[in-house]
Amino acid sequence: MTEITMGVSLAALGAGIAMGLAAIGSGIGVGIAGSAGAGAIAEDPNKFGPALVLQALPQTQGIYGFLGAILIMIGTGILGDVVAVPTEVGIVLLGAGISVGLSGITAIGQGITAASAIGAAAKNPETFGKGMVLSVMSETFAVFGLLVAILLLVGTGLI
Repeated sequence: MTEITMGVSLAALGAGIAMGLAAIGSGIGVGIAGSAGAGAIAEDPNKFGPALVLQALPQTQGIYGFLGAILIMIGTGILGDVVAVPTEVGIVLLGAGISVGLSGITAIGQGITAASAIGAAAKNPETFGKGMVLSVMSETFAVFGLLVAILLLVGTGLI
């Protein structure tokens, strides 16, 4: 087994932060939207489909966190043969994880918007598509966070 260096430890911390924070954001966002969905479904069970689609939107930030964590772990060999990672590179990978993790908190805003869109679509089904567009706008910044993380990983030469 290869020795776990400070660089690898920092990278592992980055991977954990990427997934952990993004999961928190997604969990809260999905919960907010789900609460609104439950109310809409209680009034009309036929609203389940649109509510489910809108509730699913904040989950994508969790997927981005998972992807960021996996890329960090693959790049460092944490999932197989650990490679020698200098401390400086480990700090960059920690930054990549922080970028993805913190940007994953946007799922909370997306959940709030999705909850309102569920309420709007329950009253007027024609607003569903517009509610989707409004809900996705919050996610733009999570995409930017993932892109920054990928660029940092590319910059280190690990991917």
